[in-house]
Parts: sequence; structure tokens; C-alpha cells
Amino acid sequence: PLTLPLARWRQRQGRGDLQKVSVDGVWLGPDDDLESLEMWLDVLPLIALDFPSFRDGRGYSQAYLLRTRLGWEGELRAIGDVLRDQLSHMRQCGFTSFAVREDKSPEDALKGLAGMSVLYGRSVIEPRPLFRRR
Repeated sequence: PLTLPLARWRQRQGRGDLQKVSVDGVWLGPDDDLESLEMWLDVLPLIALDFPSFRDGRGYSQAYLLRTRLGWEGELRAIGDVLRDQLSHMRQCGFTSFAVREDKSPEDALKGLAGMSVLYGRSVIEPRPLFRRR
């Protein structure tokens, strides 16, 4: 699937080029404004959130806001410096697909999704905290 950085996606959208080439999604960096995409969310099947560094957690907040505040339900992909240890938490924040670093094994990374079976706090996929689930 063709995913364009936000600036290029906007440029092509403004010229009407998105219909000429199949563009499946937009790629957002940690500094990009999510709410500027609000009017386009119903036509975007894919949003990729970039993690430029393992230590940069802004993508988690972006994912949570996309799912909760903006109500977006499309494919949400984590890209960039994505490692096995992050996948379970990323899923809890609303990510549905992951592109792990090229130097890491995708098969090994999938083991990260089996990390935690029960979470105490709430998340995008389970909005009720554990003490409310009784």
C-alpha cells in the first residue's frame, strides 16, 4: 500500500492527484497535527504513525487520540523504530498493524503481542479498568 507523509498527502490532495494514483494512507510524524485530518478520516483506510526513536512515545498518544477523541476505526500502523517490547502496549493504544525495524525478525516480534494477558488500567481495546470488570 502507498502511504505518503502528511505534507505530500496534503499536496496531492490539493491537486486532486489522489484519484490518479492509489494512495492507501497517510504517514504522520510525532509533530503532525492529528486534528487537521479530522475532515478526511472517513476516507482514510490507513494511518501510519512514525516512531523515530524507541524512546519517543508521542505515537502512543496520537493513536489513543485517533481512536478515542476522533473515533477513527481504520487500520492504524506503527512504523519506524518499532520493537517487540512495544507491541503489546501499542495494541492497547489502538494499533492494528506493525512494521518492525528491518534488522528485527517479524516472527520474533509477534511474540511481543502475547506480553500481557490482563491489564489493570483501561485502554482503547478495553475501556474499563480491571476493578470495573467484575
